[in-house]
Parts: sequence; structure tokens; C-alpha cells
Amino acid sequence: MRLSRYFIPTLREDPAEAEVISHKLLLRAGMIRRVASGIYTFLPLGLRVLRKVENIVREEMNRAGALEVLLPLVQPGELWQETGRWDKFGKELLRFKDRKEHDFCLGPTHEEVITDLVRGEVRSYRQLPLILYQIATKFRDEIRPRFGLMRGREFIMKDAYSFDADEKGLDKSYWLMYEAYERTFKRCGLKFRAVLADTGAIGGSESHEFMVLADTGEDVIATCPACGYAANLEMAEAKREFSYPDEPEKPLEKVATPEAKRVEEVTAFLGVPPEKLVKTLIYVVDGQPHAVLIRGDHELNEIKLRKALGAEELEMADPETVEKLTGAPVGFAGPVRISGVKIIADKAIWGLKNFIVGANEADAHYVNVNYPRDFEIEAFFDLRNVTEGDLCPKCGKPLELVRGIEVGHVFKLGTKYSEAMGATFLDAEGKERPFVMGCYGIGVSRTMAAAIEQNHDENGIIWPISIAPFQVILLTLNPKSTTLMEFSEKLYKELEAQGLEVLWDERDERPGVKFKDADLIGIPYQLVIGKTFEKEGKLEIKERATGEKRLLSEEEALNFLKEKAKTTSGE
Repeated sequence: MRLSRYFIPTLREDPAEAEVISHKLLLRAGMIRRVASGIYTFLPLGLRVLRKVENIVREEMNRAGALEVLLPLVQPGELWQETGRWDKFGKELLRFKDRKEHDFCLGPTHEEVITDLVRGEVRSYRQLPLILYQIATKFRDEIRPRFGLMRGREFIMKDAYSFDADEKGLDKSYWLMYEAYERTFKRCGLKFRAVLADTGAIGGSESHEFMVLADTGEDVIATCPACGYAANLEMAEAKREFSYPDEPEKPLEKVATPEAKRVEEVTAFLGVPPEKLVKTLIYVVDGQPHAVLIRGDHELNEIKLRKALGAEELEMADPETVEKLTGAPVGFAGPVRISGVKIIADKAIWGLKNFIVGANEADAHYVNVNYPRDFEIEAFFDLRNVTEGDLCPKCGKPLELVRGIEVGHVFKLGTKYSEAMGATFLDAEGKERPFVMGCYGIGVSRTMAAAIEQNHDENGIIWPISIAPFQVILLTLNPKSTTLMEFSEKLYKELEAQGLEVLWDERDERPGVKFKDADLIGIPYQLVIGKTFEKEGKLEIKERATGEKRLLSEEEALNFLKEKAKTTSGE
């Protein structure tokens, strides 16, 4: 492809709308353009990358025995009402009515549609196992779309669904998909980890997230270098037990803390470390108020809280509710002399002596608080996020915290959807049983953005060769030279004849402009035809990732690039 005939509207400056590096570089490299909040057009160069990722995903799904289908973006509300998700999914589900006043939605996921398909077509255990997948557009009406392709409203996703006769079959399908995901992300040239994860709104009994490791990632992952344990922060557990000095209990005392309500404000005012303060967080759990106690230097994990209480609905109380229950504004709640509220606590509170809590009145705290002398706790749970240095729950070695970007997620759904929708088959004994299901998603467009978050420098994108829009960019530095242009065209045709994907920059531009554009769009190998060729008959090859340069003959250059391009095959 000649660059002069290609559509790559590059930008020299970072767009004001872009917050993260992948968003900035996708816009600057002329790969995407914004249509509306969280909705983007893919331009030719960006679409080539997207298709590369799609093809790798498709090949690995097919290799695993999954069969491709294409499900509709627009879904009837009645299917979602069967599973109860029409009301429970939340405002991210974009609902609307057609001209006949029937309820529809734009699909954020396709469990209902695929279950409806299979319940109408699969009757016998002999037709199982079955894994169906699609690569298609999804829509989630995010409250705050941000970070470009990382958290858009419209996105490209691969979602697969397995149907088995029993849990043993599901386990086999689950790990088959898990292995396919590992191959997929390796072929995409990404550094990643598979981590234990919460099943979230999809539901189910077990799940793993596939995280691309990047310092700019939204998610925090707890990993153990010693044994390989890995979990996202929502699910990570620690072996650490807290022990405190055995100090005598001091008399309870109320002290004034004017305009000090945040942990750092209160502890600074009283001159104590944050671990001596206990936060009292007011939550409404399935309609009932709860006071949740957690140490001042720890963060509450809402996923753990939800699971500990077996809650379906959980939200932090609004300021009006907090004041009604405690008699004080937000920041001054405490467990002492509070009524009508169930009190639960994180395990790290056990054994803590002479600590500080809110006094349930404005600008006041209690000091020298002790449990169980001053208040009662109904139950203790592991409710906090793990911290760096906590001990691994498997081997007891210190955990490390790293950041990552979720690009894939696998779930064991069990019979959640099949039972709700009456999706059954006849087993070997002629008995009717619900399908045992699994669900497996890959964010295709997000993978594209995550690859940039992991592979870039101050000059632009550094694409892994397997998903790069082109493998080689041919730079003719002096297009006014007939000799250079004739040789470049001959070389361009030879490269294409060898099966290499080549973008030829034959524009009448200064060499500096060509090098800047080549670095920006991130094509893995730059093949330069300039003064060195005129003087020595040598071709210069620059590797984008390392900056390493080689002077090679035409034959050597062709062989070198052919060998490098083999990495796209997945072999």
C-alpha cells in the first residue's frame, strides 16, 4: 500500500479529550475518531489492527472446537425478563420500545439470546458438548465513558458460550477456553496474567480474568512470585493475621475534632497513626442499614462485603440516610451508642485496643474505644483489600501488587440461565435436565488499546508484529531520485510477493516527517532507502521496539524480514 494513497490523518499534538496514552496515540496515529461519547469510528489503519486481533481470536476459538455464529445487537426485552435481568442489570442496559411498543435493548452481553437459541434447537445429550461464539458489537451505556477504547459505550467483543450435560463437562469446556485464551494473548504479543475474579453481573460459580500488565491499568492484581497465586483486588485474600500489643484499656472519652472527618485529618489532629482509627461506613444491604468497621489505613472491598452478607443489593448510604441513622453528618459515624443498625467488622479490628471512632455527632470522636466493652459486633469477616507485603494464602510468601487491564474473562455459569429460561435436554436415561453453561469473553477493541498501553514510547506506538497494521514500512527518503524510486518500487513488489505486509512511504516529504510518522504509527520494521543505499548499496532496517539498526544487502534484508514475519502465524 502506498502511503500517499492511504488515509492516515495523523495529528502532531495530543488531543485535549484524551486521558490515557492509548487514547492519545490512537487519535494521533489516525486510527480512530470520536463520533459521540464512548463511540468511535475505526479508520483504515486502526481497522487493520482490529481485524488482526479478531483473526487471532477466531483461529484460537476454531482450534478449540467452538463454532462461530452471529447474534443480533437488538434483543427483545422479554428474554431479559425471563432471567430477571431486565430490572436488575442497571442503567447500562439501553432500553427502548419499537413502533409497536414492544420492549427491546441494545445487547451488552448475549446470555439470554444464546440460551434461547439452544433451548429451541438442542434436545439430546448426544448434541453436547456445544460451544458457540461470535465476534460482534456490544453496547453498554456507561455512566462515564472514558479512556477511549478502554471504557467505551460501543465496543467489539468476542463472546462464547458452552453448553454441557454436567459439571464435569463444564469443567472441561472451561479449561479448554482458558487454554485458548492463553494462546490468544501470547499470539497477540502481550504480557498478561490470568487471575481469580468475581463473577459480577454475569453470575456463576467461578471465573478468571486475563489481565494485560501495564502501569496505566485500572485494575490492581495481587500476585505471588513464589507460587504463582494471582487474583484481582476484588478477590485477593491474605494469610496475614493481625496482632497488637497487649495494652490496658483506657477510659472512653469524647473529644472535639472540629472540621476533621477524613482519616488523615483526624489522625493528624489527634497525633496518632491511621491504624489506630476505625472507620464506620454506613451501607444499605438489601434494604437494611449496616455499620461496617474497617481500620483507618485499610480500604473496604465491596465485593467481599456483598459475599460475606449474601447480599443482592448493596450501596453506600447517602448523606441524608447517614445523618438520620447516626445523628451526625458523613465522617462522624461510629459504633458506640448507635441503634437500629447491624454492626459488622473486618477481621483486622479483632484485638485492636484504645482506638478512635466517630462519636455520632458533628466535629466529635471517641478515643480509647474498646471492643466488646463499648459496643457489640455481630460478625467478623475478611472485608479489606490486600496490601503490598500481605502473605499469600497458598504459600505464605509476600504478595506483590501490580496493575493490569482486563481483556478477557471466563465464567462458570452453571444452570443460572438455563433454569431461568427452561432450557433443557434429555439425558441418557431420558430425564429432562438444564444445560450446564459457561461464558467466555474477550474485549477485542480493548485488547487493541491495551497493547498500546503496554507497548509505546515517547515517539508513539510499538505494535507487536502479530497485530501490527503492517509488518514493514518502506521509507524512500528522496522521492525526487529516479534511481531510488525505481529501486523502491521493485523492492516493494518483492516484499509483497514474499507475503509481507508493506506500507510504502513514497510521499514528497522531508525525511524527518517520514521518520516521525513511522515511529508514531508503530510499524515493527522500518526499511530505509536513502544515502546509505546510494553510497554502499545497503538497506537500513530499524527495529521500532529496540531502535536497533542493521545494514543489509537486499537479499539479507528480505530473508531477515521474512523470518520476523513468521511470528504472526502462532506456530
